[in-house]
Amino acid sequence: MAAYIILIREKLRDEEAMARYAKAAGDARGDHQITPLAFYGKHEVTEGADADGVVILSFPSMPEAKAWYDSPAYKEARAHRYQAADYRVIFVEGV
Repeated sequence: MAAYIILIREKLRDEEAMARYAKAAGDARGDHQITPLAFYGKHEVTEGADADGVVILSFPSMPEAKAWYDSPAYKEARAHRYQAADYRVIFVEGV
């Protein structure tokens, strides 16, 4: 069953750290089967708090999504993201 990771950027604090994160996250893709469905495109919030940016990534399964998120390469990338911005990250299984 497909699984998705939704990354919601709430506030950007450091553009240089964000650039480091973007490079490291791209490098962390490795052999993981990731399909980007949305990547900081135009969005509209109709309920709740606004978002500074939204990314939706598709994976073949929840274990594969978690394997990427917990991989050493993405853990290293996340360190830059933590410096760069405030995010919410949500894992959700498809139907």
